[in-house]
Amino acid sequence: MFEYKHLDGDGNNIELPVGKVVCVGRNYLQHIKELKNSVPSEPLLFNKPSTALTALSKPIVLPKGLGSCHHELEIAILINTRLSQSSIKTAEAGIWGVGLGLDLTLRDVQSALKKQGHPWERAKSFDASCPMSPFIGIGQIATLSALDFSLSINNQVRQHGNSRNMLFPILELLVNISHAFTLLPGDIVLTGTPQGVAALSADDQLLIELNEHFSVRTYVV
Repeated sequence: MFEYKHLDGDGNNIELPVGKVVCVGRNYLQHIKELKNSVPSEPLLFNKPSTALTALSKPIVLPKGLGSCHHELEIAILINTRLSQSSIKTAEAGIWGVGLGLDLTLRDVQSALKKQGHPWERAKSFDASCPMSPFIGIGQIATLSALDFSLSINNQVRQHGNSRNMLFPILELLVNISHAFTLLPGDIVLTGTPQGVAALSADDQLLIELNEHFSVRTYVV
């Protein structure tokens, strides 16, 4: 049964529908280098359906028989108003808040799809492939341009990023996406992952932190 709900920092339901997840690929230079990918001239976009969403606090269940499943931690933006052909001003006004999400990726499946020139959805959009944290209201965020976040696994930092290092900053991303297709209230935008992606294993203990705002613990089964 599909039970995901957007939650605020106090664990209360946010009165927005659960929509699509728009993901941005290759938005941190060091991550591009670690996967030996080319640097994009404009944001690389793909979508996850609403059924990909699950609470980050729940145990992470790895798909079986599909090869390695990598963690990709990303800043998540929850959309509050309809954004179409937006400006920087309207994009900023359309943000409900900021959280963190994991873009779980079946890396072996993705590599095979890339070689065939096929889309990535089989590797990126499976059920529960997007564990999501609660969201901090935009009024509590001092700036979108210096958000510091990290993922530790078994007490070792695996990923550490800051939004100042994005190739395409958050508001520019929202404007760009809104000129490609409409963002609706309840949609989420994942803004790209920093370097350090790697395979998850059963019994891994995860600590996800948005500096000065929250931390979430979870584990892999």
